[in-house]
Amino acid sequence: MVAARRRVQTWPVPGQVPVRGGSATTGIIMVDLQGGAQAGFRGATLPIRNPTSDGSDEMADAGNERLAIRELVENWAVWRDAGDWERFRTVWHDDGRMMATWFQGTADEFIAVTKEGWDKGVSILHFLGGSSIDVAGHRAVAQTKMTISQRADVDGVRCDVVCTGRFYDFVEKRAGRWGVVLRQPIYEKDRLDPLDPAATLALDRGLLESFPEGYRHLAYLQTKIGFKVKRDMPGLTGPAVQALYARGGSWLAGGPHGG
Repeated sequence: MVAARRRVQTWPVPGQVPVRGGSATTGIIMVDLQGGAQAGFRGATLPIRNPTSDGSDEMADAGNERLAIRELVENWAVWRDAGDWERFRTVWHDDGRMMATWFQGTADEFIAVTKEGWDKGVSILHFLGGSSIDVAGHRAVAQTKMTISQRADVDGVRCDVVCTGRFYDFVEKRAGRWGVVLRQPIYEKDRLDPLDPAATLALDRGLLESFPEGYRHLAYLQTKIGFKVKRDMPGLTGPAVQALYARGGSWLAGGPHGG
C-alpha cells in the first residue's frame, strides 16, 4: 500500500520569516495543506515575528491600531444612523464630547437629544469615505471624509440637504479600548434640493448668506425647523480649521484637545 503524497505549499509573506529554512528576505512559509506543518516546521503559526530591526513589527502594530480606529469611526456612523443607542454609546469614552451645527455637548447629552429627534422623525444620515489616521502612542487623530444628509420641510417644500466634509476625531486608547474623546466635523460644501424637481423654493438670501459657506444650506434648513445653529464651525479653509489642526497636533503631543 502506497502512502498518499502530502502537498506542501510555499508562498512569501511580507515581514515574516520561516521557522527553519526558506528565505529570510522573502519570508517563505511552508504549510502542509492536509493539516499540520511539514516535518521540521513548527506548525506555520501566523504571524511570525521578524527578528530583524527593520521596524516591521512596529509598522504592523501601528496598522492594527489604525484598523481598530477606522472600525470605531464606522461603528459610530452605522450604530447612530440605525438607532442602536446601546452600542453607539460604546464608541465614546465617558468624557466624550460632540460638536455639530445644531448641538454641542457631552456624548450622553448628544445621544439623548438624538433619540428625541429620532422619535420625532428627524432624519439625519451619514456616509463615510476614506480616512487618514495619525497615531501617537495611546492617542490618535482620525480624519474621515463624510457626507451628512438631512431631510425636512423648508417653507412647505420637502427638501434634502447634503453636506460634504470630514469628521475630525480626537481618540484615545484607555484600558485597551479606543474611544472617541471629541468629534469636531469640518464642513466643506453643501447643497439643498427639493425632492420634487418641479417644486418652487425661494430662499431668504440674507439668512442663507449669514452662515459659513461650507454649511450654509444645512444651517438654513436646520434653522427653519427650529434648531439654533452654531455659526463658527470649521470649513475647508480659514482660521477655524487651522486652529483645529493645531489642537490636533497638541493632542498627539500629550496636550488637551481644547474642545
